[in-house]
Order: sequence, then C-alpha cells, then structure tokens
Amino acid sequence: MSVSDSDSSSSSYGADHKSLKQVSRERLLHEMLRSAKTGDSKSTWKVLIMDKLTVKIMSHSCKMADITDEGVSLVEDIYKRRQPLPAMDAIYFIQPTRENIIMFLSDMSGRKPLYRKAFVFFSSPIARELVMEIKKDAQVLPRIGALREMNLEYFTIDTQGFITNNERALEELFGDEENNRKAVACLNVMATRIATVFASLREFPFVRFRAAKSLDATTMTTFHDLIPTKLAAGVWDCLMKYKKTIPNFPQTETCELLIIDRTIDQIAPVIHEWTYDAMCHDLLNMDGNKFVHEVPSKTGGPPERKEVLLEDHDPIWVELRHAHIADASERLHEKMTNFISKNKAAQIQHGSRGSGEMSTRDLQKMVQALPQYSEQIDKLSLHVEIAGKINRIIRESGLRELGQLEQDLVFGDAGMKEVIKFLTTNEDTTRENKLRLLMILASIYPEKFEGEKGLNLMKVAKLTDDDAIAINNLRMLEGEPDTKKTSISSFALKFDMHKKKRAARKDRSGEEETWQLSRFYPIIEELIEKVSKNELSKLDYPCLNDPSPTFHGTPLAGPITHNPPAHSMRSRRTPTWAKPRGSDDDGYSSDPVLRHASSDFKKMGQRIFIFIVGGATRSELRTCHKLTGKLRREVILGSSSIDDPAQYITKLKMLTAQEPSLDDLHI
Repeated sequence: MSVSDSDSSSSSYGADHKSLKQVSRERLLHEMLRSAKTGDSKSTWKVLIMDKLTVKIMSHSCKMADITDEGVSLVEDIYKRRQPLPAMDAIYFIQPTRENIIMFLSDMSGRKPLYRKAFVFFSSPIARELVMEIKKDAQVLPRIGALREMNLEYFTIDTQGFITNNERALEELFGDEENNRKAVACLNVMATRIATVFASLREFPFVRFRAAKSLDATTMTTFHDLIPTKLAAGVWDCLMKYKKTIPNFPQTETCELLIIDRTIDQIAPVIHEWTYDAMCHDLLNMDGNKFVHEVPSKTGGPPERKEVLLEDHDPIWVELRHAHIADASERLHEKMTNFISKNKAAQIQHGSRGSGEMSTRDLQKMVQALPQYSEQIDKLSLHVEIAGKINRIIRESGLRELGQLEQDLVFGDAGMKEVIKFLTTNEDTTRENKLRLLMILASIYPEKFEGEKGLNLMKVAKLTDDDAIAINNLRMLEGEPDTKKTSISSFALKFDMHKKKRAARKDRSGEEETWQLSRFYPIIEELIEKVSKNELSKLDYPCLNDPSPTFHGTPLAGPITHNPPAHSMRSRRTPTWAKPRGSDDDGYSSDPVLRHASSDFKKMGQRIFIFIVGGATRSELRTCHKLTGKLRREVILGSSSIDDPAQYITKLKMLTAQEPSLDDLHI
C-alpha cells in the first residue's frame, strides 16, 4: 500500500470558479470525510481525530454542522485519553509528525484497537521513514482504510486570504541574528504550508521574491536580508515534488506568487485604517473575528452576553467591511430606516401604525413574517450597535485629528513640527496612539530617533521605556540605518533641495478619495499592480522560474526598492468628515468588490498571490479585494499571521525580549 495524494481536481475546481475558502471546505468535507464512506461503512457514524493544528484548520473552513452532516458523530483530540469504540471507524486528520504516528499506531495496534478501521489523512507531505514505520506494523496495516496526503495546512481567514499560523515569525526571523536554527525551522514550516495552498487550488505559480539588499560587493548579506529568498526556494522545492506526485497538478505556470516581508512597509501595521473591518479589530478588543455584546434578556432579567462572529456568512458584514466607517454608519442608518418603513411587523413593533388600521389578512402576514423579521432586525441592530460604539470611541479619543496628522505625515504634508505640536496640545491621547504616531514618524525620519533626540521625543510624548523598545526595534526591520539615510538624503538633494518634509507615499493619480482619511494605501497596492502589468523590476524581484542565466548566476542581486520618499504633489484641501458618496469608483468602498464578487471569475486573468512574512494587516487584505475588482484578476493574500496594531507592536517588542512571551508584553 502506498501513500497517495488526494485528488481534488474533480470535486473542488471544476468549470465554476470557487474561492480558496470554498475549495478548502469542499476538500475537507467531500474529499476527506465523505471519501471514508466506503463499503460496509456507508451507514455508520465515524469518529474524527485531529491534533491541535488540524482542529484550527478545520474550524477556519467548516462548521460543526457541516462535519456532522458528513457522518461524524464525535470529534476527538489525538493527545487526550479516548474511550475505545471498536465498532466504529475513525478518520484521522493529522500533521505527519513522529509523535502523531506513534499515537496513531498505539490506537490501532494490539488485539483490541480503539477503532474498527482507520482512514488517515495527513495535512502535509509525510517523510518516507514514517510511512515505512506504519507499513512494518503487520497488525495495523489491515486496519487502515486510507493513507493519504491531503496537503492542506493553512487557515483560510477570508475568501481571499490565508495564514500559515507562524505567530512568532517576526521574532524568530528578525530577532536574534545568531540563533538561525529557529529561523530555518520557521521558514521550512511556512514554505510547506504555502505550497499546500497551491496543492489545494491546483495552481503552479511563477515564484517571485524580494531580492536581498546589497549595497556593493564588500557588503555582507545578512540572514534577515535573505528571508524572502530562502522562503521562495523552500516553496519551489515543495512545488517541484507536487509536479511529480499530485494527480492533475499543472506542469506549466498558471498564476503568479510574490514573496515579500514586513520590512517592505512599516507604516501599514500601525497607522489607523478607517474601514469598518479595521476599526472593529483595532478599537473593540475583539478575539479574532469574535465580537461579544450584551442583548436584553428574554426573561426580563439582566442583559445576556452574546458572542457573534463577523464573517462571510453575515451579508451585512460582507457588504460593509471594506467601507469607510462614516460610509458604513450612513448605510446602516438607511437600511434600518428602510426596513422599518417597509416592514409592517416592524411598524407595529415601533408603534408607527395602530393595529386598527390593519386587516386580518395583514395581521396574518405580519405573524408569518415575524421569525424572518426577528433575524433581520437582530443583524441590523448588531451592526448599528457596533458602528455606534466605534463612532463613540473615535469621538471620545479625538481620533479624527490624530488620523489626519498620520495621513499628512505619510504624504509629506506634515513633519516634526506638527507632531510636536500635537503631542503637547493633546496630552490626554492614549499611550498606544502616541506610540503609533511616533512609530510612523520613525519610519519616515529614522535619524530623529538617534541618541538624545529620540529620548527627548519620548519624554514629550510621555512614553515608557517599554514603548521605546518598539520604536528602537523598527531598526531591525529596516536593514542598515546608513542605507535608509543615504537614500533619503540623495533623494532630497536630487528632487527638492528646499523641501524639509518627506513623504512615504505618493498620491495615487486618478484615485480621488471619496472619504476623508482614505488617502493611505499599503505598499503592496503598487507591487500587485506592477505584477499585473508585468512591470516589476526583475533585479529587485527575481523569478525562480526565470530560465535566464543572469538570475541563476546572481540570485541575491539588487537592492530592495523601498519606495523612495516622494515629493507630495497634493495641493492643500479642506475635506469634510462625512463627504457624500459621489462616485462608485472611489476604490475604498465595498461596492466595486461586491459587484465583482458575484461576477464570472472565469473571465478574469490568472490569480495573483502575495505572501508577507512577518504578519499582514486588515488594510492589506482590503487592498487585495479592491484590486481583484480593479485588475480583473483574483488577488489572494497570504501571511504568517494577520495582526491588529496592538498585536504587531507586542510582537515588535519581543524582537529583543530576553525571555519572550506574548503574555508578558502589552501596550
């Protein structure tokens, strides 16, 4: 018996386009769980056994009801003591580790195995020696119904987003330069998990990556510089194996993958992003996508705490998540008003019409409509409550003024003077917000934080030594400080000798924002557009599939293009907070995305994948949705994790922590 790779081509990627999340769900439910319904086991319930990681993989793609529908009556942890169920079959969905193999063999060996038959599915490729270990157990072998590599070891966070669950990637890769063992292990796991995305989608990418920064022949390249290069090589190795082992795996390129790391954009993780989705995660202390709120008790007692998931199954969330918070609030108000005016049951509830005006037939219709009305009004009320809470926080914490300063800093319309003025006149601004402002400043003016100047800035902002760690550690994500200063000074001399303020972004021509505070865009927006137009520099972003000898001779060539500080061409303007939506092409509302989400994806060009080592942001995920509509190519974002600003700052502090612990550091 040999290990076979599960063939998903027939069930998951037929004539109709399916999103990454749909493909993942169908592979887990149909290809894995349903395939175990063979022979005499068709009518029997099964046990599903998973490890810590595969439980998360499953929960990101499927609901418990989906699993039950496929004949699973019990879900168990492979490492917990389990009762014997010798009359039942078991499905194992596990990582191919030695520990898991030992547990599996222990379950199924001996005169009395725990289960009648075992269907074993591995989340990623299994080592040959572990296969041999299973095969040599003569007792277990006849009890195995399937032994397959599923090659599905990523978490879908969105229809167009996935993470590899390397939560400590920033610390392990950009921290201690001397301890490369952890870093290499981290990159190996990441490469394997990225490759399983392409195994699921049956895609074979052109693999491009940010080249290592090298100033000249005498400069030594560091491990940090080589992170995208090494990861690209790891992904490539996995893909080469897939070409030989996976049925129907493409033999020629079908899409594009660009691998970069967090050093490419240090502003995106900390700037305030003003969309509904980003504001929810930034301001509401959510646990992942879980929002906890209080609802009135049905029995008349104290309010009850209720958990809701803000995910794809909620149509209001899907419609509004990428809209500006002011736009989302406006649209929610419109929806509530329209609902009440059109729904007779709602009118009665709100006392806008007397019951005497309604006929018996009307009342009958109202009663029939009540269950549906209840569900609709609950969802609307939830989002009205969330938006109201966010707007209250924005108002009470003076976020509009801070947000305007952040945007002006990034676009070169403000500098040190404006930041000092803000810090001295807004002393009640939270420590976290002042820290985030100084981190943006440090990304644009790193030399202002050297020595005494940096200490004085920290004193003006009244920040702690703990906060200073986060700002100082930004240097670990920017390469040699001299490089950055040189590029800035040479730029300033060349383009504008009189301009003292710098810009980290250029205004996007032809994209006038509809809402104030929507100017900012992540660097990946420019990179993805260049990939789509085939304008990305081959020197700065080489391709592993490129047959030219120049690449293979110098795989580390070319300094990174840091998006040089640009002269801001924007004229001064007086935007309003709640400017009405005058155009569908603002690029920031969710409307264009929604229009294209239901369109025929088959007419689109090849997929573009972009992977960010060290954590992605909500704004970068939004950018991928936006560009899918704009470029007519589905853009999928991958990362080691998805971080909200507080999580990112905590991880940044850990780069130099003596005994790192995510629980020890808070902002």
